[in-house]
Amino acid sequence: MFPECFFIILKKKPRAVIKKILLFIAAALVIFLLFRYCEFKDDETTVIEETALIQQQIKNVGKLVVTEGHFAEVLTYKDRQKYFLNILSAEKKALVVVNADVTVSYELSKIEYDINEATKTITIKNIPKEEINISPDLKFYDVQQNGFNEFSGEDYNKINSTVKANLRKKIEKSSLKTNAQNRLLSELSKILILTNTMGWKLQYNGQQVNNESINEVLL
Repeated sequence: MFPECFFIILKKKPRAVIKKILLFIAAALVIFLLFRYCEFKDDETTVIEETALIQQQIKNVGKLVVTEGHFAEVLTYKDRQKYFLNILSAEKKALVVVNADVTVSYELSKIEYDINEATKTITIKNIPKEEINISPDLKFYDVQQNGFNEFSGEDYNKINSTVKANLRKKIEKSSLKTNAQNRLLSELSKILILTNTMGWKLQYNGQQVNNESINEVLL
C-alpha cells in the first residue's frame, strides 16, 4: 500500500520519521480539538446572547398596562331610624348621581419567570392579577332629612361602598375588563413571538404556549 521509498526512508531513519509522524498526528489532533472548542464556544455564546435578548424583551414588556373607562348610575339612598319603642320614626333619603372613572391595570414588572438555557425554555411562573381602581364622583339631589336623622359621614361611606360594589359588578360584565385582557395578551405575545423566532419554548402552568393556545393558557 505504501510506496517503496517510504520503507527505505523508514529503514534508514526510523526514529526521525516516527517522530515526524507523531508530531503530525498531534498537530492534527490539536487542530481538531481547537475547532470543536471554538464550535462549542460559539454555541454557548449564542445561547447567552439569546437569553440576554429574552430578558430585555421581558423587561420592555414589564410596564404598567392601563385601560380606562367611565361609568354612570343613579341610585336612591334611604335610611329610617325609629324612636320611642318604635312608635316614632325619622327618615332621610336622597337621590345620588354617580359618575365614576375606572381603570383596569396590570403591573407587568411583577411578572415572575424562569429561563432554562439547556432546554431553551422560558417558564412564566406568575402573571399579576388586574388591579381595578374606581374613583366615583357623587352628587346628592332632593335631600330629605330632619333633626332626628340627619346625613353624616357614615352615610357617605355607606353610599360610597354601595356604589363601588355595584360598579365592580358592572365592570365584570362590561367590555372594559375584556379590553384590558386583550392589551395584556398583546404585551405577552411579544415574548411568544421572540421565543418562536429563536426556537425557544414558552410555558405557563405546565402548558406550552403557542399562537393557538395563548388566550386559554395565559388568561
